Amino acid sequence: MEKEIFEKFLRERGQKFTKERSAIFEKAFSYDGHFNPETLYLKIKETGMKVSRASVYRTLNILSECGLIEKVMNTEQGAVYEHTFGQKHHDHMLCVSCGGIIEFYSGDLEKLQEELCGSLNFQGVSHTLEIRGYCKKCQKNKGNREGEKTP
Repeated sequence: MEKEIFEKFLRERGQKFTKERSAIFEKAFSYDGHFNPETLYLKIKETGMKVSRASVYRTLNILSECGLIEKVMNTEQGAVYEHTFGQKHHDHMLCVSCGGIIEFYSGDLEKLQEELCGSLNFQGVSHTLEIRGYCKKCQKNKGNREGEKTP
């Protein structure tokens, strides 16, 4: 179904579903979770397919525009994406030390966002919440390096 949505989106924009775009699409949707463009590019190159980094980035932008994937965060190493079409909404916590990602959902946060939009007469259509900090493992390691104990 996602492939048909992508092909239709391209047609409506007067663009073609090329072999490169097909390979990028297939590899992006083979990930179960988060991925970055560089890893995606290298995985495609491993298959022997000729694809440029620029094509990977452009195609990811198109996939994002048509709502099939989402840029979920920017890290020091670059953007991180995930396919979100048909998936339940969730937000992210990003460990600034190890780069680990924790997905979570909070009904209370969703309700608060709806209330805020309503009170400001704003029609929200999407949002991304990213909390940066230290995961449990890195808190412990950080505490050990600094000679402190962390909860």
